[in-house]
Amino acid sequence: MGGVRVVVVGAGVVGFSTAVCIAENLPHVSVTLLGEKFSPETTSDGAAGILFAHHNPDVPVEQQRRWFKSSFDHLRLIAQSEDAPEAGVMLSSGWQIFRDVPEDKTPYWSDLVLGFRIMTEREMVRFPEHRFGQAFTTIKCECSRYLPWLEKRFRRAGGQVEQRRVDNLQDLSGSFDVIVNCSGLGSRSLAADVSVQPVRGQVLKMEAPWLQHFIWDGDGLTYIFPGIQGVTIGGTRQGGDWNLQVEENDTRGILKRCSSLEPSLTRARILSSWVGLRPDRRTPRVEVEREVEVKKGGRSVTVVHNYGHGGIGVSLAWGTAMEALGLVKKSLQGNKAKL
Repeated sequence: MGGVRVVVVGAGVVGFSTAVCIAENLPHVSVTLLGEKFSPETTSDGAAGILFAHHNPDVPVEQQRRWFKSSFDHLRLIAQSEDAPEAGVMLSSGWQIFRDVPEDKTPYWSDLVLGFRIMTEREMVRFPEHRFGQAFTTIKCECSRYLPWLEKRFRRAGGQVEQRRVDNLQDLSGSFDVIVNCSGLGSRSLAADVSVQPVRGQVLKMEAPWLQHFIWDGDGLTYIFPGIQGVTIGGTRQGGDWNLQVEENDTRGILKRCSSLEPSLTRARILSSWVGLRPDRRTPRVEVEREVEVKKGGRSVTVVHNYGHGGIGVSLAWGTAMEALGLVKKSLQGNKAKL
């Protein structure tokens, strides 16, 4: 497909996943990734990175399953390969626990993770304030390693990377045939989508090598995720909050809540603190912008959007990237480009 040029805007886990999918599946297309910030300065770098998702009533279940399964299967292959240490991808077993029995005891992803089962009464004894639990094995993906690994993979596929701030997608229309917007929170301006809202998250990285199993409270706020380097504990979900400073009150609250689930954390040393802004939206936006195309010099350039994943970007990134790839293919076919 000589001469066809695609640009991906955004260097987080969604952006690099999308860029890799396009570059590897359309080898005759020139693919460029533009990002203002790269690892270790992206929102993805601080993500807990555990593959897990809440049901979104506004997205068809089959579509959610497809996104999650694609991401899980992709990362599972990496976790079982020689690249696992460099890529920061590992299998992780543990428990999700609830203070009250949830309406849906078997979530849509229960058959997509490994070994999902309801916890026994004996297992629940260690969580006296919780009445119900689920045990399973999932995947933890540490983006501080995964993003540089993805960048190497993208470059091997012929992709080009440029550090550059994009203020307007129209500025790219003269140089590319398809623009793929993976700018996360930046889509408030780039896509004029004010429905994308920041949800502030604060986490701590702890030195606690004795912890081997994750614990996730069903309230969505309290979690303990052992990883390759340290244990990530959290967290906060503060909608509409743009504050990127570490708040001591949040630190104390995280330590208190997590220590109530795992008392040994009181003996652990804090390695680091981190704050990021999740790009929250009612539903992830994965679609072609057909009506409002970017136009310049009489030519029309299609924009494919892939953003708004909220706090489950790692869990859905590869799945939505594959869907974005399909949209790019259709766009190029529509432009009578030869695949």
